[in-house]
Amino acid sequence: MGKLKLATFKLSVSLIAIPFLFASLNAADITLPKNTPVHVYFSPNGGCTHAIIETINKSKSEILVQAYIFTSEPIAKALLGAHKKGVKVFVILDKSQKKDGYSPATFFENQGIPTYIDSMHARAHDKVMIVDKETVVTGSFNFSKSAETQNSENVLIIQSPELASLYRENWMTHRAHSEY
Repeated sequence: MGKLKLATFKLSVSLIAIPFLFASLNAADITLPKNTPVHVYFSPNGGCTHAIIETINKSKSEILVQAYIFTSEPIAKALLGAHKKGVKVFVILDKSQKKDGYSPATFFENQGIPTYIDSMHARAHDKVMIVDKETVVTGSFNFSKSAETQNSENVLIIQSPELASLYRENWMTHRAHSEY
């Protein structure tokens, strides 16, 4: 009887530990090298859109986008320009961005940019771009006009292949459960 109770205890402890194990898989600690370039922008009217467009325009091979809200025409045009010059652009949008009629998802799809809808979550609330596997654009800034002109927002542009790798891995996880 003692062995059965011990086995039950081990199983119970293991089941309790499982959520913590998975929680740790969704987190990462990273120490960036001392001279890692980080650019910080604030809105309203702090140049966030311009900085994002400059980063897109410097891209050479790949841009991965995750966006909760995407209504910024200048940023969409910059992504389209990158796509037309041969940069591989892929977009994941929140389910709220796929509507009947014309939507941000429709725009990207019509331009030949692969667009996925992440409907697994209540909100796919990310605001991220991973550029050329070495630069991460992130922050509270939705890719929208109001984020630039009305809201209090922030954008970080971090040049770090190590950080970009983590964000890219997360992007791929979301793409795997998103609808094309």
